[in-house]
Amino acid sequence: MKITWLGHSAFELFSHGVKILIDPFFTGNPLCGDTKDFVNPDLILVTHDHGDHLGDTVSIMKNGKTQFLAIADLCYYLPSLGVNKEQIMFGGNGMSIGGTVKFGDFSITMTPAFHSTGHGSCAGFIVKDPDGFTVYHAGDTALFGDMALLAERHAIDVALLPIGGHFTMDGLDAAKACSYLEAKHVIPMHYKTFPMLCQDTKEFSQYLTQYSSETKLIPINPNESIEL
Repeated sequence: MKITWLGHSAFELFSHGVKILIDPFFTGNPLCGDTKDFVNPDLILVTHDHGDHLGDTVSIMKNGKTQFLAIADLCYYLPSLGVNKEQIMFGGNGMSIGGTVKFGDFSITMTPAFHSTGHGSCAGFIVKDPDGFTVYHAGDTALFGDMALLAERHAIDVALLPIGGHFTMDGLDAAKACSYLEAKHVIPMHYKTFPMLCQDTKEFSQYLTQYSSETKLIPINPNESIEL
């Protein structure tokens, strides 16, 4: 699995020749560099419809081949923005929290996330590739105790967690989340993009040592990749 952070909450997951783009916020993202290599994914996953997450989805979907998956209410809304319904998975119906679907040989589970949104509910995603390598993208969320249930159901290799505070978990709560999730690795996100968010991983790293020392922190920079 190759994981590329594109700033804020935007990631590309690449495995077995499949490109999955999550929350593609490019335009207006001061941390996002050249995105020309990231505008033809096989699948876009969106956690919720705020502009810094839905982002450039509509313009990317105009390529006519990328598939889209999100909570059902957002999938119903997207055609009004000009997206071809045929590119929205499951006949334009998407999925909902608690569901697990297949995308080729990949398994995608939608998880709860506690945050606001315009259409439907906020969500996270657990993506499992054909080898069983498992990535959890938490979306914009507060800390919640049922993250421990995710660890019971899934062996999470990498957790992508917000640490910025103000709109989401901060470093302390994200470290506590790691203890619930029992993830092998964590890549922080949703920080440094704007002045009101925390600007580095220092505090998170300190709390991680205290609350979940077995979880390895991978503080990659925007437009950097890690292969695991």
